[in-house]
Amino acid sequence: MQNDNIPNPNIINPIQNLENMIYVKPTIKNPNIIVGDYTYFADVDFEAHVTHHYDFNGDKLIIGKFCQIAAGVNFIMNGANHQMNSVSTYPFYIFKGWEQEIPPLSKMPLKGDTIVGNDVWIGQNVTILPGVHIGDGVIIGLNSVISKNVEPYTIVAGNPAKVIRKRFDDELIKLMLELRWWDKSIKEIKSLIPILTDSNMERVKNEIHIILKN
Repeated sequence: MQNDNIPNPNIINPIQNLENMIYVKPTIKNPNIIVGDYTYFADVDFEAHVTHHYDFNGDKLIIGKFCQIAAGVNFIMNGANHQMNSVSTYPFYIFKGWEQEIPPLSKMPLKGDTIVGNDVWIGQNVTILPGVHIGDGVIIGLNSVISKNVEPYTIVAGNPAKVIRKRFDDELIKLMLELRWWDKSIKEIKSLIPILTDSNMERVKNEIHIILKN
């Protein structure tokens, strides 16, 4: 019998006596990192894994709700990029004594915000490069390097990561993207758990069709 407790997305340690499992959102101090409710990290200091994230670049890391991020995952932001449209890639301007003016952002190889969708499972020791967009429901295999966008509900792995397969057929992917269960109320999500954890995909499709019609 389920109790009526409402899960609290604003506590840091959601599992008692397990300190190396945190909800990320309540730990964030950097305004350029935005994380949705119930996304967890299997470690204790998420921001330490967001590297080269300098204010002057203005890039954001945006992560959706209900993501599962394993230990050792690193997000490499735009500050790691060097000029490749010049003879040398060396960043003279960041060191004293070289007297190079800071190049305008328009001349820097900035790739924009890094965006992770909802209900994404990121395996251990994955590295995500700047400007990548990862769709809802993606699964990323351990030790992968994500250098390109990943379509929703796709399994990828490798260095560089390649598509292994789609998780579902196109009909079910479309239904899941319409359902957007992560945006529903806690009460609605609780009622959807039997569907969300059902391995019979035809039954799941039928149930979602009914829900979307009502």
